[in-house]
Amino acid sequence: MVTTTITLDLIEQGVAYIESILPNGFAPKVGIIGGSGMCGLQGAFHGGTREISYETMREAIGDFPVTTVLGHPGKFLFGHIGVTKTPAVLMCGRTHYYESHELQIATLPIRILGLLGVETLIITNAAGGLSSELKVGDIVLVNDHINFPGLAGSNPLRGPNIGALGPRFLPLADPYDFALGRVAHRAWKDLKRDDWKLKLLHEGVYGFVAGPSYETRAECRMLASNGVTMVGMSTVPEVIIAAHCGIRVLAMSLISNVSVMEPGPRGDDPDFVARSNEELGRFMNKDKANHDEVLEAAHGYVDKIKNLIVKIIEIEMTR
Repeated sequence: MVTTTITLDLIEQGVAYIESILPNGFAPKVGIIGGSGMCGLQGAFHGGTREISYETMREAIGDFPVTTVLGHPGKFLFGHIGVTKTPAVLMCGRTHYYESHELQIATLPIRILGLLGVETLIITNAAGGLSSELKVGDIVLVNDHINFPGLAGSNPLRGPNIGALGPRFLPLADPYDFALGRVAHRAWKDLKRDDWKLKLLHEGVYGFVAGPSYETRAECRMLASNGVTMVGMSTVPEVIIAAHCGIRVLAMSLISNVSVMEPGPRGDDPDFVARSNEELGRFMNKDKANHDEVLEAAHGYVDKIKNLIVKIIEIEMTR
């Protein structure tokens, strides 16, 4: 495996370019990453915003990762959020490992946000639910993760360490900020008083897989048996780099589909032998995940997660 070297100079070039475009004195304190289909989170901003596309960033500094995935427009939005008018930046879409971006490159935007002054990063994703308690539209706070590619050697910290940014050996026992999680639960309760339709705010373990194929039935059962609550193809590399940069992290998953976990039928199953191929196809394809449905779910529930993020920021900035 060839590792692309991320240099401090490259990161500083990205920071300098963004600062040349933003109003003088604007320094985002909060960063937000919008998951699949969640560019509607830009509705959290009020007043004017400044936009910088990932393509423009690549033209300016080179090596900047550009997303190719539907539902990830690929742009930074800078502006103010909430009654506290907190300066913030939204990454409207992310880049993924499966797009052939090495993790060191895919997470370059987080490095840049850290040097821009971001102190808190709120990460969202669309994920498959692996618990019978979860339904489409539920929000789950991430309180831990299992980095399956990382256990096999694919880690965004692989390669030369930049000592000015963080330690060579990063402890990850608690990468998700407990105090921010506590604020999230308080924000949820405040919103629930205003909207009785809001359900329970769950917590769980996120399983990071490389993708882009969705998981098999057996893989889903294996993940669940290892304590994974929801599964997806992002987030964890960003969390690792944010922790390396000293940025506080809050992550949340929007359950966009419920993973298919029960074993499929045997070829000699008497209940299926007499069924037509068409009937069998309908049965086997029932509830299978597909990207269009993931995006549809994200669009349908993005306002709920947006309102939660705004409330979290307002509470955190007035403590």
